[in-house]
Amino acid sequence: MTVETIELRPGHRMSRVLKGGWQLAGDHGEVRREDAIADMEAFLDAGITTFDCADIYKGVEEMIGTFIADVRNRRGAEVADRVVVHTKLVPDLTRLADLRPDEVEAIVDRSLARLQVECLPLVQFFWWDMALGDPVAALQVLKACQKKGKIANLGTTNWDSPVMDRFIDAGYDVVSAQVQYSLLDRRPAGAFSAWGRARDVQILCYGTLAGGFLTDGWLGKPDPGFAFENRSLIKYRLIIDEFGSWDLFQALLRTLKSIGDAHGVSLAAVATRWVLDQPQVAGAIVGARYARHLPKTLEVFQFALTDTDRAAIAAILDQSAGPNGPVFGLEGDRSGRHGRIMKYNLNTNPNDAVHGARSA
Repeated sequence: MTVETIELRPGHRMSRVLKGGWQLAGDHGEVRREDAIADMEAFLDAGITTFDCADIYKGVEEMIGTFIADVRNRRGAEVADRVVVHTKLVPDLTRLADLRPDEVEAIVDRSLARLQVECLPLVQFFWWDMALGDPVAALQVLKACQKKGKIANLGTTNWDSPVMDRFIDAGYDVVSAQVQYSLLDRRPAGAFSAWGRARDVQILCYGTLAGGFLTDGWLGKPDPGFAFENRSLIKYRLIIDEFGSWDLFQALLRTLKSIGDAHGVSLAAVATRWVLDQPQVAGAIVGARYARHLPKTLEVFQFALTDTDRAAIAAILDQSAGPNGPVFGLEGDRSGRHGRIMKYNLNTNPNDAVHGARSA
């Protein structure tokens, strides 16, 4: 078994399954920090070299930075340099109108300090509302950071193609677009992926397992409704509601289970493999917290879907009602049921945070 890799740009090779950091941010269940850091090495040694995080994932950049520094001290720079970190830069909604360029660079510096690296391999940019402030100026700061050697590549997250066209046409090299993509949410399929191919923008997928809904644990379970303490489960239960009925969701799980059994893998592996096989998809982010999840995570590289498998999946998907519209369109409506559950102001004062990180 070999972990598949892909090159986003020359010199930027990533594993096609990325170890997600959102599940380690503390808002999605218990996190055993020391165990999570120690277990990162098992993922690296198995070939999952790429770690996804964000400036707004509380404590996650620091955890990955501690891991990288520990590996560097024990095993040398050659091993530590195998780690490819994808982070994000997401200014608070309340600061968009008056965010200064020096504050944008301070967020970059803070990520460098947290991750204990000299250059960020990929920074994925997001701006909550294009009608507020000056996103062009913010992206100019990131391009300047590239010239200074602080950032290697620039990507975006949760933007549809018209927004990215504006920046690509202005000369920005956008290497990737991170968007939600799963069997339950196929909004990036079709026009968006065709646009990515024309623009040389690779798709990085989150929500591939729908916060754990696309796993064996939900097979045969009754509809839980929407009463979850975990905000991630609320988010993806809403996506299931857009997809269709709970019965249709269960039919999908049964189909994936049947296919998985035939190949000797989990239904989650089938769900992930389907996404990786879609046009223009470079990688899928899987929120495996600890090393005990690693064997199941690696199953995606142990088999290939057959035409019969794909037809069985398509027969279920053809009955789906949605979600419809552009990527992040539902979530971008802050007054709608998808937008109302989101948190828009998770970035502390970047200048204060940089000083704190450097003195820690």
